[in-house]
Amino acid sequence: MLDGLRLYLRYLGASYRGKMQYRASFVMQSVGQLLTGVMEFVAIWALFARFGTLRDWTLPEVALFYGLITVAFAVTDALARGFDVFPGMVKQGDFDRILLRPRSTTLQLAGLELDVRRVGRLLQGLVVLLWAAHALEVVWSPARLALAVAAITGGACLFYGLFVLQATIAFWTIESLEIINTVTYGGKETGMYPLTIYRRWFRRFFTFVVPLACVNYFPTVAILGRTDPLGSPVVFQWFAPSVGVLFLVVTFQIWKFGVRHYRSTGS
Repeated sequence: MLDGLRLYLRYLGASYRGKMQYRASFVMQSVGQLLTGVMEFVAIWALFARFGTLRDWTLPEVALFYGLITVAFAVTDALARGFDVFPGMVKQGDFDRILLRPRSTTLQLAGLELDVRRVGRLLQGLVVLLWAAHALEVVWSPARLALAVAAITGGACLFYGLFVLQATIAFWTIESLEIINTVTYGGKETGMYPLTIYRRWFRRFFTFVVPLACVNYFPTVAILGRTDPLGSPVVFQWFAPSVGVLFLVVTFQIWKFGVRHYRSTGS
């Protein structure tokens, strides 16, 4: 396992050095990511400037939702590029080459590319998160800080699992299915706001099918110390982020099933 971790870090190091060969491009694209995030949050600020609250949720509270999900997604978007571009590899026959190497396919795809441009979005999310933490009347005990870290970790695992699922589906569809983006990039947009503002069927989907609520809504409610309008118990709120880790473990098992049933495209 340690040998695999060392190799993974070497993969990431090689990818980082390759990206840094074009530093001006890296800086411009990172700034572009940051500005995109800034404009995104400005739109949320404008909403609250006009209406004051969103179903009893204040701007700092929504900013906490926004910061946690944005940081989690930025981490995943930087680390999961190998699975994100995988459908193209299947179509071109490049996955056959990966299968010939004496290393795990999961390890090779995970280390295929480190998208360091996402640092702009990561920094923007962290700034919003820190501002929300300062603006809220919340006592940031070690337990609450640990829960915030767990929510980010669980969220990153959940989104990573969704990218793995998207890649696995390509074994049978060859082409990438755009509908998957509704639960990856679309899920990130959904997690920016409290779950209570959505319709019941929508809440159930993002709780029991794609457990986005478990890594964002429920732990955030626990951090805020609010009574959940949906009636979830406090104990569940504190342990909910672990669902994201479990989701990733399950998707890797589905990935292994897909690899066993892979048939080359013949490209």
